[in-house]
Amino acid sequence: MAQPQNAFESAWLMLTDNFTEFQLASIGSFLIHESVYFLSGIPFLLMEMYNIRKYKIQKKVNTSAAQQKCLKKLMFYHFCVNLPVMMLSYPVFKYMGFTTALPLPSWKTIGGQLFLYFIIEDFIFYWGHRLLHTKLLYKYIHSVHHEYATPFGLTSEYAHPLEILFLGFATIAGPALTGPHLLTLWLWMSVRVLETVEAHCGYEFPWSPSKFFPIYGGADFHDYHHRCLYTKSGNYSSTFTYMDHLFGTDVGYRKLKKAQAEAATKIVVKDNEASTDSDDAVEVVKSN
Repeated sequence: MAQPQNAFESAWLMLTDNFTEFQLASIGSFLIHESVYFLSGIPFLLMEMYNIRKYKIQKKVNTSAAQQKCLKKLMFYHFCVNLPVMMLSYPVFKYMGFTTALPLPSWKTIGGQLFLYFIIEDFIFYWGHRLLHTKLLYKYIHSVHHEYATPFGLTSEYAHPLEILFLGFATIAGPALTGPHLLTLWLWMSVRVLETVEAHCGYEFPWSPSKFFPIYGGADFHDYHHRCLYTKSGNYSSTFTYMDHLFGTDVGYRKLKKAQAEAATKIVVKDNEASTDSDDAVEVVKSN
């Protein structure tokens, strides 16, 4: 067994010495998921509860009854669907080479695997999500998620149990194929949860990731998906938008953004014209 090379590896060794690999892969992963999910999602719920409208994409606010319903069902889904799936997935991960041992993977290895996971997840999620918007599957399965036309962070995982299994496969497919180190798995899970919570948060901030990464979807991109009728929604992508762009399923969204940009330009022009007229009037008064 490799010896720890730093304080972090020493702490990791203490963790693996006190818990079995199965416990860390299942219960440990569940606790990591719940912590990241609720710590990142609850602030957006509080913002909506206290009616903080600045940067909110939609004016509509969910009722307290709708918010409570979401929280109650989430707890049921997490303990009765997510946790069992994590436990049952362990043998597959182990067969593919999953490990908790030292040495920990390098950041280069972790970065490469996370990049691969995003590509795999985006591809599977796009086609799975698009399939869920066909009439039959939407009516009986995906409509549960779309009960919230005005999403807030925690609605990201509010879905029919079959959808949780169906699209959850997109998230675990990459790690299942590569058999990652547990550290990589936990980092992937955390990043993926943060992304989906942000996409459903209902707020577009000046510091939102979509402002800095052009192909990142984010809250505004996914909020449009929730506002539209299921047959015309588009914007099916998960994290990045290139799949929608490639297959033309973001046309409606792009037209809307273009119209908004043109409207904003007209307002600026009118404001400038009004300012110029006012300056001219001041000059006339001065000359007199």
